[in-house]
Amino acid sequence: MARPRPRYSRRHRRLLRLARTLVLALLLVFGGVRWAQDGHPSGSPVAAGPAADRTARAPSKPPAEPRPAPPPPPPVSPVPPPPPAPLAPSRPTRLAVPAFNVAAPVVGLGLDRAGHLITPPVDNPRLVGWHRDGPTPGEVGTAVVVGHRDTRTGPAVFLNLGMLKPGNTVRVTREDGRTAVFTVDSVRTYEKAKFPDKEVYGAARRPELRLLTCGGAFDSKAGYAANVVAFAHLTDVTKAA
Repeated sequence: MARPRPRYSRRHRRLLRLARTLVLALLLVFGGVRWAQDGHPSGSPVAAGPAADRTARAPSKPPAEPRPAPPPPPPVSPVPPPPPAPLAPSRPTRLAVPAFNVAAPVVGLGLDRAGHLITPPVDNPRLVGWHRDGPTPGEVGTAVVVGHRDTRTGPAVFLNLGMLKPGNTVRVTREDGRTAVFTVDSVRTYEKAKFPDKEVYGAARRPELRLLTCGGAFDSKAGYAANVVAFAHLTDVTKAA
């Protein structure tokens, strides 16, 4: 036989529902607190994680600056070739100055009674004269060649001698079939009254060449007041063309 269910009044039923609601609310609050404690252990706040990572890691070093590249080595200057060996004596026959397109036959000249070198014939302004009692071009010593700047008939073979520059060449063809090539070192102008004979005509230990002509101011009675001198030395020997 079934046990009869107790009857409750309306007031009792309302109190039971309220009690159940309070119990359920307490269970929910208690469960939420336990869930929060399980997610984050006590004494370890959430913000402590990244801080702990920062203290555990070694600080990163700044990137090293690149070393500057070493300077390039200085350019190596080319070594000039050794000078050619001096030549044996041989009479010059022709002289050429490529810088101002001159090519002239050579005649031998001596000294006058005063000891001055005789000039080439005035009636042939295209000739140059070589001091025949001195060294020949290409042998050891100072070979001397002279030529007119101009004559009464017009410009002569050494009109532009003063325009030579260091590095220009002078080519002297000789009777032995060789051409002595000289390189200009300097060009100077001297007053005739202060002409340095020793500097121009003095002995040299290597094959050298002097080219001389007139220069400076011109006077119809006294002629030119100065001399132009080109200084050169032997730098090559070739076979005559």
